[in-house]
Amino acid sequence: MLLSELSPAKGATQVGKRKGRGAGSGNGKTAGRGHKGQWARSGGGVRPGFEGGQMPLQRRIPKRGFNNIFAKKYTEINVSDLERLENVSEVTAEVLLENGIISKIQDGVKVLGRGEITKSFTVKVAKVSESAKAKIEAAGGKVEVE
Repeated sequence: MLLSELSPAKGATQVGKRKGRGAGSGNGKTAGRGHKGQWARSGGGVRPGFEGGQMPLQRRIPKRGFNNIFAKKYTEINVSDLERLENVSEVTAEVLLENGIISKIQDGVKVLGRGEITKSFTVKVAKVSESAKAKIEAAGGKVEVE
């Protein structure tokens, strides 16, 4: 088989419609746009969401709550995730990232208290829950909030 012999599978390609090429083509004269009107014009039509002057759906639906754009987004892990670390004495966000415990740091890491821990670590993260702090210290570790 040569490169010049390759072709797409049967039915995989279609010839595009040639508009405005005479009455015999079935798409001549107005080229499928009809006579006059908004959709017949170049650049005609309405913007997305426009409903002909009726109050649009995105404005009819009630709005609730508040989204704080300054809120910090923390990557959360549990103390049971720390148990998976090998040959590490100091746990930081970068160490967790390198070991595949977290996929991204965001605004910092928060350690939560689910699970058990037997290894002793110095944990340096942005936030720690009270239960996580108690479990880490009970295992002989230390917690430093940055």
